[in-house]
Amino acid sequence: MARIALKLDEIIDGAALRAALAALPGVKDAAGSSGVRAGVLNILKDYRAAGMKAAQALLGQDGSGSACAARLSHVMDEIIRALYDFAVAHVYPARNPSAAERMAVVAVGGYGRGTLAPGSDIDLLFLLPYKQTPWGEQIVEYMLYMLWDMKLKVGHATRNIGECLRLARDDITIRTAVLEARYVWGDEVLYDELVARFDQEVVSETGPEYVQAKLAERDARHAKGGESRYLVEPNVKDGKGGLRDLHTLFWIGKYFYRVPTAEELVGKGVFTAGEYRQFRKAEDFLWAVRCHLHFLTGKAEERLHFDIQRDIADRLGYTSHPGLSAVERFMKHYFLVAKDVGNLTRIFCAALEEEQAKHVPGFNRIFLTFQRRRRKLAGTSDFVIDNHRINVADGQVFERDPVNLLRLFWFADRHGLEFHPDALKLLTRSLRLVDKTLRRNAEANRLFLDILTSDRFAEHNLRRMNEAGLLGRLITDFGKIVAMMQFNMYHHYTVDEHLIRCVGILAELERGDDAKVHPLSHSLMPSLRKHRDALYVAVLLHDIAKGRPEDHSVAGARIARRVCPHMGFSAADTRLIAWLIENHLVMSMTAQTRDLNDRKTIEDFADVVQSVERLKLLLILTVCDIRGVGPGVWNGWKGQLLRNLYFETELLLTGGFSEMSRGQRAIEARNQLGDALAGWPGDERERLVALHYENYLLTVELPDQLRHAGFIRDTDKADRALATMVRPHEFEAVTEITVLAPDHPRLLSIIAGACAAASANIVDAQIFTTADGRALDTILISREFDRDEDERRRAERIGTLIESVLSGKSSLPEMIEKRARPKRGTRAFRIQPVAEIRNTLSNRFSVIEVEGLDRTGLLSEITGVLSDLSLDIASAHITTFGEKIIDTFYVTDLTGQKIENPTRISAIRKRLLATLEGAAAERTTKTKTAENVAP
Repeated sequence: MARIALKLDEIIDGAALRAALAALPGVKDAAGSSGVRAGVLNILKDYRAAGMKAAQALLGQDGSGSACAARLSHVMDEIIRALYDFAVAHVYPARNPSAAERMAVVAVGGYGRGTLAPGSDIDLLFLLPYKQTPWGEQIVEYMLYMLWDMKLKVGHATRNIGECLRLARDDITIRTAVLEARYVWGDEVLYDELVARFDQEVVSETGPEYVQAKLAERDARHAKGGESRYLVEPNVKDGKGGLRDLHTLFWIGKYFYRVPTAEELVGKGVFTAGEYRQFRKAEDFLWAVRCHLHFLTGKAEERLHFDIQRDIADRLGYTSHPGLSAVERFMKHYFLVAKDVGNLTRIFCAALEEEQAKHVPGFNRIFLTFQRRRRKLAGTSDFVIDNHRINVADGQVFERDPVNLLRLFWFADRHGLEFHPDALKLLTRSLRLVDKTLRRNAEANRLFLDILTSDRFAEHNLRRMNEAGLLGRLITDFGKIVAMMQFNMYHHYTVDEHLIRCVGILAELERGDDAKVHPLSHSLMPSLRKHRDALYVAVLLHDIAKGRPEDHSVAGARIARRVCPHMGFSAADTRLIAWLIENHLVMSMTAQTRDLNDRKTIEDFADVVQSVERLKLLLILTVCDIRGVGPGVWNGWKGQLLRNLYFETELLLTGGFSEMSRGQRAIEARNQLGDALAGWPGDERERLVALHYENYLLTVELPDQLRHAGFIRDTDKADRALATMVRPHEFEAVTEITVLAPDHPRLLSIIAGACAAASANIVDAQIFTTADGRALDTILISREFDRDEDERRRAERIGTLIESVLSGKSSLPEMIEKRARPKRGTRAFRIQPVAEIRNTLSNRFSVIEVEGLDRTGLLSEITGVLSDLSLDIASAHITTFGEKIIDTFYVTDLTGQKIENPTRISAIRKRLLATLEGAAAERTTKTKTAENVAP
């Protein structure tokens, strides 16, 4: 600390600060001079600003986060010392001070550790010998108001020693603050007395109690912030694997072992020298990230949001490598550090629990008693049950037989045991035993498959294997994706965490935990028993080739073909696993971006799948993959699309698809509608049946046709030109809005714009025209409310908004600007726009697929451009993957033909690319939608 302070003093001298304050004009009358006070404030502000600037510059030079935090703490120390001296000497001097008129200024909290981030709070204890005096009140008040006027966030308390000790006994937070108390200035004798009495009167008899309380506090913090340390927008301070976890470990170690510094924990045997260096290295990195984060944002921002990550990576000097961008390499490093923090913290805290903590009723973990109870574990002499945890029988267990590295987890799973910290420590130090021989050992692979496919604790044990480093050593390609993040807003977890979560979801499907949410997937599982092991392996490995320059599906299949034979799979099963991995995105993309009412879609997908068995396996893998992305990604609408695709494909693969011509099927559908409306007056029934063209009759289910018929009749009776009808779909998690309006080329664009203004996310759209020149459009938006009545009211408001815009009563551009809520973070992403026009995906339509960066009103702009280009949209399929959109439009020209002229295709593509890039956005919004859009 002294070395760092001296280095900073070369740039900004604390003595110079005092001299500047002493030289202020009128300083001898400082108590009553507002001019002097303003001068003091300006000098302190300038000093702090210069100190912040110097600390930031040095951080850029040496990269040490711990040093930066110490430098910033030193700057604050000098300010507080100078401010205290100025107040005592010039503002409120004590002429004949009594024994009570003395004070120690003590840093507590993070400041007490001698570290500060640029935006950290300043936590101070004004320590008194007895009760407060008028002189003490004046000094404290002057200092606090000056610090507040500097725009600092100051946490403070004014107490005597007795009050500190009494409150520390009753409050763990105050106890921790006193534990980290650091003398800054004033009467040092007072501080020394506090430290000595605190150690003797509070700490000496309360070690186990403190351990329990801090572990409970840690668990509550993790639960609040998200249990995973692999969230892709982590909290550097309070997140799992962040700085607070390190602090918790140091607090517990210092308190229990009663040592003043963390370094002394090595001598106590708590850390090995290597483990202590690892912690210091992790701390330095996390401090560097946190300091850069505060400097960059200009505030106490603790979460690494997407829109910040790229800049932090640049500040830390990361560069892009093939397959991984600079920001992805930085975040991978971050998660590896968080993993190290988590591993060592867990082992350290578990060891303390094992040795000292007692069981607390109602607490969410088992605290073990002091006495160690060991008993034999059935079926092995290499492992024992040690206080309800699996432990090694001796230190040579893994050296004697490296297969025991797997047996540890196999026995833990079989007997439902947690892991003793000694076993995990020995395993981590024995990872060098994992070599090609072990990877190809038949017994080791059998044990691994048992662990992976267990119906008990597969996800938990795989995560433990991964955190200990064993999983990445056993499957070397898995090791390459450990802690790897994907820089997008779609994936919530690192790749390895995603894969492990997918295995857990597969186990849930098999058990039937989510049978109501996934009825089809659950019902198919029993029929796949013979391929159960292959399915689990495919789920674990489907993203194993992420981060490579080539297509990760193709590369992943190649890895599977290499490693699966060593796992004991036959050639046929190996081919199946490789096929599942190579095609693991096909079903999801087909369901979400293609028209499932178009027979060509089903035929093309069936050509890929080729068998009902593969179809079943691919459905299960797809469900696991989507659900494993993160909270909120899966919804009922995606489930419905997958089920529709499954049933249509199954029908075709089993020969049940109708061979009746399209015209014949349309006649049959028209007759069915007429029969269903048999109770209507004859002329009314004939008129309604005659309204619909072939595409509507073949696409829309009969119950929906009947609802539409009633809707059209009611609208006509009310003599309304415009009308909307809403219907929430609870299971599918979407809400249907049906719009009946005079047909208009820009109708879908206007509807999409109105939905954007209402912050409603469109997921699908079916566009139909009636024989009397009206449009009957069905729009599906993502559901927002759980209760149908709340969702219905929301949808009705959106419907009213659509009617208002279509009738010309409201201005769409103004509405979008006022009401739309842009997503945070999208500006951080760069997505190369894509616009493709393909004529091979449908027999009747040209299919336009666009990809790009999402923004408010983009769908309205795209559909407006398609209208300007004289294209007739039959259906639109809107898919959002975080910040990225993939929208698909089935279109024809105005004569109902495909777009096949190369020149016209080129012109369409050029216009769409300009819109996706934003060049056409202003023109489209300000001119086209400002036209008279009322039909």
